[in-house]
Amino acid sequence: MTSDDDMELVHGSGNIFRDLGRPNPEARQLKAILAGQVLKVLDAQGLSTRKAQEITGIDHGDFSRVRRAKLDRFTVERLIAMLEGLGQEVEVSVDVYPRRTVATIVQPGAV
Repeated sequence: MTSDDDMELVHGSGNIFRDLGRPNPEARQLKAILAGQVLKVLDAQGLSTRKAQEITGIDHGDFSRVRRAKLDRFTVERLIAMLEGLGQEVEVSVDVYPRRTVATIVQPGAV
Protein backbone atom coordinates (compact mmCIF):
# COMPACT_ATOMS: atom_id res chain seq x y z
CA MET A 1 0.00 0.00 0.00
CA THR A 2 1.31 3.46 -0.87
CA SER A 3 0.90 6.68 1.03
CA ASP A 4 -0.99 9.65 -0.39
CA ASP A 5 2.38 11.39 -0.87
CA ASP A 6 3.35 8.76 -3.47
CA MET A 7 0.27 9.35 -5.62
CA GLU A 8 -0.15 11.88 -8.38
CA LEU A 9 -3.61 13.02 -9.40
CA VAL A 10 -3.96 13.19 -13.17
CA HIS A 11 -7.07 14.63 -14.75
CA GLY A 12 -8.16 12.87 -17.91
CA SER A 13 -9.59 14.51 -20.99
CA GLY A 14 -12.97 12.84 -20.57
CA ASN A 15 -12.11 10.39 -23.35
CA ILE A 16 -10.07 7.38 -22.28
CA PHE A 17 -9.22 6.55 -25.89
CA ARG A 18 -7.64 10.01 -26.35
CA ASP A 19 -5.82 9.72 -23.03
CA LEU A 20 -4.33 6.39 -24.18
CA GLY A 21 -3.28 7.83 -27.55
CA ARG A 22 -5.58 5.59 -29.58
CA PRO A 23 -6.45 6.55 -33.15
CA ASN A 24 -9.92 8.01 -33.77
CA PRO A 25 -10.68 8.52 -30.07
CA GLU A 26 -13.99 10.34 -30.61
CA ALA A 27 -15.39 7.58 -32.83
CA ARG A 28 -14.18 4.92 -30.39
CA GLN A 29 -15.83 6.68 -27.48
CA LEU A 30 -19.13 7.06 -29.37
CA LYS A 31 -19.08 3.35 -30.25
CA ALA A 32 -18.38 2.45 -26.62
CA ILE A 33 -21.29 4.60 -25.43
CA LEU A 34 -23.66 3.05 -27.99
CA ALA A 35 -22.47 -0.47 -27.15
CA GLY A 36 -23.06 0.24 -23.47
CA GLN A 37 -26.62 1.26 -24.29
CA VAL A 38 -27.14 -1.98 -26.26
CA LEU A 39 -26.01 -3.93 -23.19
CA LYS A 40 -28.25 -1.86 -20.94
CA VAL A 41 -31.30 -2.70 -23.09
CA LEU A 42 -30.41 -6.40 -23.35
CA ASP A 43 -29.98 -6.65 -19.59
CA ALA A 44 -33.08 -4.60 -18.75
CA GLN A 45 -35.22 -6.78 -21.00
CA GLY A 46 -33.49 -10.01 -19.99
CA LEU A 47 -32.61 -10.80 -23.61
CA SER A 48 -30.13 -13.40 -24.71
CA THR A 49 -28.14 -12.78 -27.87
CA ARG A 50 -30.34 -15.33 -29.68
CA LYS A 51 -33.54 -13.60 -28.54
CA ALA A 52 -32.10 -10.24 -29.62
CA GLN A 53 -31.45 -11.79 -33.05
CA GLU A 54 -35.08 -12.94 -33.26
CA ILE A 55 -36.31 -9.44 -32.40
CA THR A 56 -33.93 -7.43 -34.59
CA GLY A 57 -32.88 -9.73 -37.41
CA ILE A 58 -29.27 -8.88 -36.54
CA ASP A 59 -26.98 -11.87 -36.10
CA HIS A 60 -26.61 -13.02 -32.50
CA GLY A 61 -22.84 -13.05 -33.00
CA ASP A 62 -22.93 -9.27 -33.29
CA PHE A 63 -24.66 -9.00 -29.93
CA SER A 64 -22.13 -11.42 -28.49
CA ARG A 65 -19.24 -9.27 -29.79
CA VAL A 66 -20.82 -6.21 -28.18
CA ARG A 67 -21.06 -8.12 -24.88
CA ARG A 68 -17.33 -8.88 -25.14
CA ALA A 69 -16.53 -5.24 -26.10
CA LYS A 70 -15.12 -6.34 -29.47
CA LEU A 71 -16.20 -3.16 -31.26
CA ASP A 72 -13.55 -2.71 -33.97
CA ARG A 73 -15.67 -4.22 -36.74
CA PHE A 74 -18.78 -2.18 -35.87
CA THR A 75 -19.76 1.11 -37.42
CA VAL A 76 -21.66 3.73 -35.48
CA GLU A 77 -24.56 3.12 -37.88
CA ARG A 78 -24.59 -0.62 -37.09
CA LEU A 79 -24.74 0.02 -33.35
CA ILE A 80 -27.55 2.53 -33.84
CA ALA A 81 -29.41 -0.04 -35.96
CA MET A 82 -29.06 -2.56 -33.13
CA LEU A 83 -30.57 -0.09 -30.67
CA GLU A 84 -33.38 0.82 -33.05
CA GLY A 85 -34.08 -2.87 -33.61
CA LEU A 86 -34.42 -3.21 -29.86
CA GLY A 87 -37.09 -0.51 -29.86
CA GLN A 88 -34.90 2.42 -28.86
CA GLU A 89 -34.74 5.91 -30.33
CA VAL A 90 -31.21 7.23 -30.71
CA GLU A 91 -30.34 10.90 -30.76
CA VAL A 92 -26.73 11.92 -31.28
CA SER A 93 -25.51 15.43 -30.52
CA VAL A 94 -22.28 16.75 -32.00
CA ASP A 95 -20.19 19.73 -30.93
CA VAL A 96 -17.40 20.94 -33.21
CA TYR A 97 -14.63 23.26 -32.05
CA PRO A 98 -10.93 23.83 -32.75
CA ARG A 99 -8.70 21.11 -31.36
CA ARG A 100 -6.65 22.14 -28.35
CA THR A 101 -2.94 21.62 -28.75
CA VAL A 102 -0.31 21.27 -26.07
CA ALA A 103 0.73 24.88 -26.73
CA THR A 104 -2.80 26.19 -26.03
CA ILE A 105 -3.29 24.29 -22.78
CA VAL A 106 -2.42 26.47 -19.82
CA GLN A 107 -0.52 24.55 -17.16
CA PRO A 108 -1.57 25.10 -13.52
CA GLY A 109 0.58 27.77 -11.90
CA ALA A 110 1.88 29.03 -15.28
CA VAL A 111 -0.35 32.12 -15.29
